[in-house]
Amino acid sequence: MNKFIILATLVAVAAAAEYTTPAYSAPAYPAPAYPAPAYPAPAYSKPAYEYEPMPYSFDWAVKDEPSYNDYSHQQSSDGKVVTGSYRVALPDGRTQIVTYKADEYGYVADVKYEGEAKYDEYKPAYKPAAYSAEPAYSKPAYPAEPAAYSEPTYPEPTYSKPAYSEPAYPKPAYPEPAYPKPAYPEPAYPKPAYSAYPKPAYPEPAYPKPAYPEPAYTKPAYPEPAYPKPAYPEPAYAKPAYAEPTYPSKPAY
Repeated sequence: MNKFIILATLVAVAAAAEYTTPAYSAPAYPAPAYPAPAYPAPAYSKPAYEYEPMPYSFDWAVKDEPSYNDYSHQQSSDGKVVTGSYRVALPDGRTQIVTYKADEYGYVADVKYEGEAKYDEYKPAYKPAAYSAEPAYSKPAYPAEPAAYSEPTYPEPTYSKPAYSEPAYPKPAYPEPAYPKPAYPEPAYPKPAYSAYPKPAYPEPAYPKPAYPEPAYTKPAYPEPAYPKPAYPEPAYAKPAYAEPTYPSKPAY
């Protein structure tokens, strides 16, 4: 137990020695156009917990077969460069070995594996149930089909013809009105004397006859086409033999 506490303390000290506070350069902001206030410059003191890197070395290992824990780690530093490696037992039976180096240029690791991966065959812990043969269901006893009923034959009703006589309306005896013809005198319009105007004597225009000869068109000499008459007989459609409908006579209201 004391050895484990000492190793944990060495790891903490090594981690503190390995990682130092980075030194960032101050940002260069442009000078303001207004006069800056004259505050006294603060005096920063170096923190007491910052230590210079120092050499160290440690290693530890754990192997507990009941819990399948098997791993180890070793690391050393000369104050500037840190080197080390660790081993881890994987669940598939292999061992992973990582060798690393850390300096001012960064962290570089080399990973290797020892052994061959093995996977146990999966075996279910339960036993499947033994299914019995398919149950034989009895056919349900449906009620018998209904009897085939014959279509009822209702007698067709016979309606008696109504005995209404057609009403005879007397013709009205109104005398035809005689309207007297209005006695308006016919207007007498004077007839216009068109004959008083002399007829204009324009000479008829004399157009010269054109001197080109009249075209003489010849009749084309191709024979008229003779289309043969089709030799199939003309169809004779039989008259449908359905009975003529008999409509009821008009009722005598």
